[in-house]
Amino acid sequence: MQSIKTKLKVNNKQKTLLAKHAGVARHAYNWGLATCITEYQSTKKRLSAITLHKRLVREVKSQNPWYYEVSKCAPQQALRDLERSFKNFFTIPKRGFPVFKKKGKKDSFYLEGSIKILKGNYIKLPRIGIVKTYEILPSVPIKNVTISKRADNWYISFKYDWELAPLPPPKKRAVIGVDVGINTLATCSDGTTYANVKAYKQAKKRLSRYQRRVNKKEPGSKNRLKAVKRLAKAHKKVADIRADTLHKITTWLAKNHSTIVIEDLNVSGMLKNHKLASAIADCGFYEFKRQLTYKCEWYGSQLVIAPRFYPSSQLCSHCEHQQKMPLNVRTYKCANCGFQADRDFNAAINLENYVNK
Repeated sequence: MQSIKTKLKVNNKQKTLLAKHAGVARHAYNWGLATCITEYQSTKKRLSAITLHKRLVREVKSQNPWYYEVSKCAPQQALRDLERSFKNFFTIPKRGFPVFKKKGKKDSFYLEGSIKILKGNYIKLPRIGIVKTYEILPSVPIKNVTISKRADNWYISFKYDWELAPLPPPKKRAVIGVDVGINTLATCSDGTTYANVKAYKQAKKRLSRYQRRVNKKEPGSKNRLKAVKRLAKAHKKVADIRADTLHKITTWLAKNHSTIVIEDLNVSGMLKNHKLASAIADCGFYEFKRQLTYKCEWYGSQLVIAPRFYPSSQLCSHCEHQQKMPLNVRTYKCANCGFQADRDFNAAINLENYVNK
């Protein structure tokens, strides 16, 4: 399975239809959440998505005729999402209680049924019609799509079956170790380094300025809405820069190397360091690992994850002597054999050697 997400090129009429679908999905979710809370407080029972939908049709649709202006899939999937949120809350530790959705924040909805790709960059959607995309779409059958809004733009995403090539492309190198860090995002055992773009740090002053403008505007005014959209676009640009950097690195690694070795970093534990939390979050370590995982499957590579407590930074890559390495020491100097190297490069070599142990 492969997924695609691309921007939609919509006119004002289509924007209104998309906003209506997102509004109905949000209304159904919030109504379902309020109903579940009331029911659980009185009977200690959880309502299923099917039960909620039956009550929605009986109690809500008859009172709100605008529900019939959109596809029935939008409220149905919203209630299924609510059911899954409650299930995660009760089964997954530290998972928060479901919260009510706010208009304009992560607006999205789900469609299924008569969906068909036309002429490469046109797609036919139920109740919305033919919509144009900015990218050429694969000519594959589609069962369902998710449409979401980010910074005043609408995006469509879906999954489809993708046939892998019978023979993976030839690799340039058999094994490579990759050490990730804050200053240098990725240091490879072949000497290749990728600098951390630090997208959030570079945009922090601009984001703060936009946030102050939002705070100064009158709540509910058109000027505040404009300021909120400007802030959302700035945040989206930061996220896009970070994602683009990670995609380029992970694609290069998966395409050109048979085996890739990385560390199993405790990202949640690292984020508890309040002095480094912002810089660590700006790197996207978890996203780096997630992208490598599925891209290695695409390109026929193997991803090896060294144990969390493997001392890659403390071992000498020449004689395997182990010594303490404080974070402020950037050069590894072996007390046993005298070998010297950048600490990240030394760690990357140790990760490459890990698969041969």
